[in-house]
Amino acid sequence: MFDVEIGKGTGKMGKSAAIAELWRGGQLESTHFGHAVICGADGSIEAAWGDPGTVIFPRSSCKMMQALPLMESGAGRDLTPKQLGLVCASHNGAAIHREAVAAWLGDMGLTEADLRCGVQEPADRAERDLLIKTDASPCQWHNNCSGKHSGFLMLNKHLGGHAEYIEADHPVQMAVKAAHEEVTGEVSAGFGVDGCSAPNYSTSLQGLGRAMAYFACAEEGGDARANAAYRLSRGMMAHPEMVAGEGRACTALMRAMGGRVAIKTGAEAVFVAIIPELKKGIALKVMDGGTRGAELAITALLVRLGVLDAAHPVVGQYLNTVERSRRGIECGSLRVAAGFGV
Repeated sequence: MFDVEIGKGTGKMGKSAAIAELWRGGQLESTHFGHAVICGADGSIEAAWGDPGTVIFPRSSCKMMQALPLMESGAGRDLTPKQLGLVCASHNGAAIHREAVAAWLGDMGLTEADLRCGVQEPADRAERDLLIKTDASPCQWHNNCSGKHSGFLMLNKHLGGHAEYIEADHPVQMAVKAAHEEVTGEVSAGFGVDGCSAPNYSTSLQGLGRAMAYFACAEEGGDARANAAYRLSRGMMAHPEMVAGEGRACTALMRAMGGRVAIKTGAEAVFVAIIPELKKGIALKVMDGGTRGAELAITALLVRLGVLDAAHPVVGQYLNTVERSRRGIECGSLRVAAGFGV
């Protein structure tokens, strides 16, 4: 199991499965290995590859879980669907994200200085070019987790906590930990500090899949937690542009599914999906941390379950893609490994 202290945990990791293969010149060049699980309405495993008991850090894939206390406390009752997409986001730092965070903080009487996520250069090219042209500097509004942290600040105002809301023993993070353990159905083995400086609690793949299935089954008008889970997932589905941004798999794939499914990536090749119409949840982890393997894997599983049309043009961007040289010559392909997703 993970030790709480970063770098000293060994982790529980079972035998992984081949997920994606890169072929070049008729030879297998690289293989991405990992673990994946599909959980049903009762949290049980309906399909798995690798070891669903593997313990991981979910990283940003669990942002909707981290936002549960904000919503079930009532602090976020008046948030719009667009803001709910933002609170679950790992966004590009584009103008639409920066402006939304700035406005939200302003409405709370707070400023950029109240955030504790850290400064990050925006991934959005237009926003980055604007900073260069105006000789301006990136700030915490651009941080891909600034929406989540705005939610932490809103909850903190409600709870009356001190300014350092990212500390593990702060009331905000204690509420996040409790919600995390309840929806995963597991006592977390510990936490690591995420890139945005907040605690990130470990869980098994099955626990993460079980949590996503809970979100998939949540209905409007239920108890406080179910209503919170429903609103958060529907905010993501309604505003995929806020969850990630242009050129990102989360946004592109959610658009392709027409607001029927919420998906979310996390650093180091984690991906989850919430599928209300099937009352199922997906969680996966590619062990080498490679984004291309994780994007292929989530696309393959969404196609397998019939919620993503295999003929949709976006599928070809992530599933069985063609590798080309810089002169445009076809030189290889990234394929689903035999046995994965079937």
